[in-house]
Amino acid sequence: MPRVGASLAGIAASVDACGPTRLVVIDGRSGAGKTTLARELAAARPTFAVLSLDQLYPGWDGLRRGADAAISGVLAPLAQGRPGRWQGWDWESDGPADWHDIATGTPLILEGAGLLTPAAAALAPVRIWVEAEDTLRRERALRRDGATYEPHWDRWAAQERDHLRANDPRSLATHIVRV
Repeated sequence: MPRVGASLAGIAASVDACGPTRLVVIDGRSGAGKTTLARELAAARPTFAVLSLDQLYPGWDGLRRGADAAISGVLAPLAQGRPGRWQGWDWESDGPADWHDIATGTPLILEGAGLLTPAAAALAPVRIWVEAEDTLRRERALRRDGATYEPHWDRWAAQERDHLRANDPRSLATHIVRV
């Protein structure tokens, strides 16, 4: 679990200063601590809702599609003063789930691997890259998701590497948190 301490205080200050577009993007590779950081930030700023891309990735090969859906369906509309909308994914049945609406003006922390792209950076004033050593990330992710995730680790990691090469998310971040 990340202990971000002073980083959290700096991030929270940035959130307070981001004006009417209260959107935060958190990216990082699997097991880096994105979800924990999102929870800690939401606890520090309770008016913010949290949306995890784990709820909308369309399966184990859907990193890019899930991130793109979050950007076009949630980030872009909210940044433009319109309501957001996203479709969930039912991991057990491996198919689409219910649609969800996000009201205009909702302060939002959106977290997930593959999310910090140039398009997302243009929409979210606070952008966080979370990183940790590969061994630690794998240990955390497998402890969290166990046997469900283990057979998919390599193919998910390949999608993350594609994202890193294509978008260089670390360079787009306003904050970098090393766990």
